[in-house]
Amino acid sequence: MTDDLISGTPSRKRRARTEMMRLLGMRLVTRLLLLVCSLSLISLLFLSRCGLSGLDTGAEVDETEAQPVVSGSTVIANQVVSHSDGLSYQQLLQQREEENRQEVERLTAEIRALKLQLLQLTNGNSRAHSPHQDPFTLHIPPNTSSSTPPLSNTDCANFIKKQAMSAEIFHGTPLNNEYELIPFNHFTYSRVYPIELGLGKRVVEKPIGFKRKDLLESLMKAIETLNKNITEKFYKYTLDDFLEGLYRGEPTTGTEYELYFKTRGARKGAQGGFTKVVVFRPFAPVQTVATEALAGPRDKPLIHIILPLSGRTATFQSFMDKFVKIGLKNDRRVHLTVVYFGEEGLSEARAIMSRVLMTKNSGGNANNLRLLALNETFSRGKGLRVGAERLWGDRKDVLLFMCDVDVVFSARFLDRCRWNTKAGRKVYYPVVFSLYNPHVVYTLQGREVPPENDQLVISRDTGFWRDFGYGMTCQYRSDFLKVRGFDEDIVGWGGEDVMLYRKYVRSNMKVIRATDPGIFHIWHPKVCTGGSQKLSADQYRACIRSRALNEASHAQLGFLAFRDDIAANSPPKNPSRTIA
Repeated sequence: MTDDLISGTPSRKRRARTEMMRLLGMRLVTRLLLLVCSLSLISLLFLSRCGLSGLDTGAEVDETEAQPVVSGSTVIANQVVSHSDGLSYQQLLQQREEENRQEVERLTAEIRALKLQLLQLTNGNSRAHSPHQDPFTLHIPPNTSSSTPPLSNTDCANFIKKQAMSAEIFHGTPLNNEYELIPFNHFTYSRVYPIELGLGKRVVEKPIGFKRKDLLESLMKAIETLNKNITEKFYKYTLDDFLEGLYRGEPTTGTEYELYFKTRGARKGAQGGFTKVVVFRPFAPVQTVATEALAGPRDKPLIHIILPLSGRTATFQSFMDKFVKIGLKNDRRVHLTVVYFGEEGLSEARAIMSRVLMTKNSGGNANNLRLLALNETFSRGKGLRVGAERLWGDRKDVLLFMCDVDVVFSARFLDRCRWNTKAGRKVYYPVVFSLYNPHVVYTLQGREVPPENDQLVISRDTGFWRDFGYGMTCQYRSDFLKVRGFDEDIVGWGGEDVMLYRKYVRSNMKVIRATDPGIFHIWHPKVCTGGSQKLSADQYRACIRSRALNEASHAQLGFLAFRDDIAANSPPKNPSRTIA
């Protein structure tokens, strides 16, 4: 066909060349379009692999479909782009991995914080967070020990917070009986009043409560140390290998234990030895746990004193004289309710209170003094319950101080009564200082019995801490009613106070048991038999024991018992001098 065109006329030749040029141009344009499209598809593929979200994934084209229409230079360019694409993708993976690691660390920290909050809520029954308490901040001193790795501030802070929440700092701990409670010791800058010297302590006792837990943990630590390098089960130490031990607590360092074990393997008749293990429980650094602003003189809570009484009007007159001076004139935020049992002496008691009301500037009026008469047999538990239920005015909850007629207290004691009580949180059981028989104390010294105010001296010759007495207590009315008060079936002397104390010890209430130098029990003759009240065997023994302890100290009772021997062997008061 080409030969025909060439050999034709000139016009036909021109038309043939024109047609051929048009076909060549179309082929060239087609190849250029294919090249441009191939480059565009490669660019789209590269951008989509880099993770740009602005491109539509539907625009991707398979590489195998684009390769047949791509020239050699295009293939080389595609390889370069693919190489740079791989490097960018690897960097992106590393970046994503780093972001995931940081996210895991953040979530782990949040989990730790949530676990700590859960522990605080579980141990404190949601009462650890009080609006009056500031969370404490830990300041750990630098660790100078080179043998052990230093602990981080976070680890130490978590540990101390856990220890603080496990202790009775913010909340009470249910106990089995009153002997498990660890009492507080009152002290000032120059005086300490230790509870350990009370006469009610036993010379031998079972380790219970916190003491048992303390000793058992030290034993288990010692056994763990002994078994550290022992592989055979037969030669491992157990609690049966423990013989005896010593322990002491130093206030600024910790508790030291010296524990003695039988050397393992000496049980089969062989002459074995002994192994001593010294264990130490260190104290954590001193931390500020909470700060709380207390009410001033005008805003301090009102104290309702409840006094059960039967007879003993002379002692009641002395009590009212001191109450007017300390409570009505000094503190001025106290009310007194006297619950009187029986008819005998009722008129005298009413007259005593009437004289206070009629005395000018005494501070007594119908709003802070009242007398409730019950024509029944004396029962201290019932008297306190009646006084607690008969409210003053429209107050739903008030602070109660359950008192006895033989007690003398100071204005500072009334402040401690307010400081150590909180509705639904804690109650105060002060350890009263009980005075000995002044006729024994001062007669043995060759002195006359001084006035009562001069007898209020804390020393080993004048009295003792009445650590077995639980009659004096400060608590809110709502808490008293919640534990159902006293056992009113107890008639006569003693027993009901201990029952109420045990109820609080076994509850979640925090019991503040501390020596208090601002409250005294005045000595008075104690009658354990006679009258219409019949004591049980336990009541009688407790009464006799209390009577003996209240009479005099051990040494003073010894002087009374051996008075004749002392008089027979004492030299005359004015011996004559002989000159050699």
